[in-house]
Amino acid sequence: MIYHITSVHDWQKALDLGVYQADSLQTEGFIHCSTQAQVSKVANAFYRGQKQLIVLEIAPEKLHSPLHWESPLHPDGGILPSLEASEEFPHIYGTINPEAVIRVIALELEPDGSFIFHP
Repeated sequence: MIYHITSVHDWQKALDLGVYQADSLQTEGFIHCSTQAQVSKVANAFYRGQKQLIVLEIAPEKLHSPLHWESPLHPDGGILPSLEASEEFPHIYGTINPEAVIRVIALELEPDGSFIFHP
């Protein structure tokens, strides 16, 4: 499985439209995803303190769009200190069809604003 962090609002919008599209698809050409082990690192690096976030658990074999495993370059060209340059992340080059999402998991916000992912 692969995982994508989004807001409750954006997921509901996707269900209404019949397709999920993150902003990064327009700005970077793909949708950022993670492995189960990478979710907490990504959530704490990019979403710290945000509320009403969920994690989409995605079955790669059900995706209609291509999936590629690539380095964790940040949009500004650098690598976050919490990530290793040797790590690879799943990137979806297109939209996510809702039937590829097999489970929606709440992302638990800790009192200090950090996240712990418990799938």
